[in-house]
Amino acid sequence: MEFTVVLNAFLLTLFAGLSTGIGSALAFFTKKTNTRFLSVSLGFSAGVMIYVSFVEILFKASESLTSVYGEDKGWWFTVAAFFGGILIIALIDRFIPKVENPHEVRLIEDMNKKPSKNNLMRMGMFTALAIGIHNFPEGLATFTAALSDAELGLAIAVAIAIHNIPEGIAVSVPVYFATGSKRKAFTLSFLSGLSEPIGALIGYLVLLPFLSEQVFGILFAAVAGIMVFISLDELLPAAREYGEHHLSIYGLLAGMAVMAISLLIL
Repeated sequence: MEFTVVLNAFLLTLFAGLSTGIGSALAFFTKKTNTRFLSVSLGFSAGVMIYVSFVEILFKASESLTSVYGEDKGWWFTVAAFFGGILIIALIDRFIPKVENPHEVRLIEDMNKKPSKNNLMRMGMFTALAIGIHNFPEGLATFTAALSDAELGLAIAVAIAIHNIPEGIAVSVPVYFATGSKRKAFTLSFLSGLSEPIGALIGYLVLLPFLSEQVFGILFAAVAGIMVFISLDELLPAAREYGEHHLSIYGLLAGMAVMAISLLIL
């Protein structure tokens, strides 16, 4: 595989991961959360990820697997890998305690609240760890898509980046509580996004000797499952909590429409 293709895929994944720093900066340099904007944006991100998962990525996976195993068996492998991806991200989500889960909605205004002193360090340490664990498979998903199709990778990277902005807020708040330092909170939140490119790099190095139509097909189907789960379990619920229910749905439909048009044009 060409070096420039791998480099571009890695840079897109790096961009998506480090966007946690945008949310962290918002937590410290603005006084109020723009909940309507976040609600629409998260819905938009979910729309992009759901549409591209079912319309583009899942069919790319089936094309690879059916070319090797035939129509019926290939689709069975595709479906199995799709739900396998869902199972992996669901297990990761399940074993991270809710209080430290960076996907739980927090507001910039929460910076003015003081939790129990006994929980400060625990919240800071576990939140930094949780964001890293959550973003690891997301990085592999972005990287894998970008390796196959640069335009598709860009769309997914933007969707993941939007998704990571409120994550940055969610990480910064408890880390600030733990340390009392905005600088440390911003740094840890920003660096936590590195788990996405690290996940991409490790995944690529591990899979490189085994790359084939079968591996790409299984990986793509699993990526589709991961992104659908993230959208339904994290993005849409967070979008509804940030704003009005209809705003998140409008964002969802807009994301689907933009993704559909871009796939037709490109």
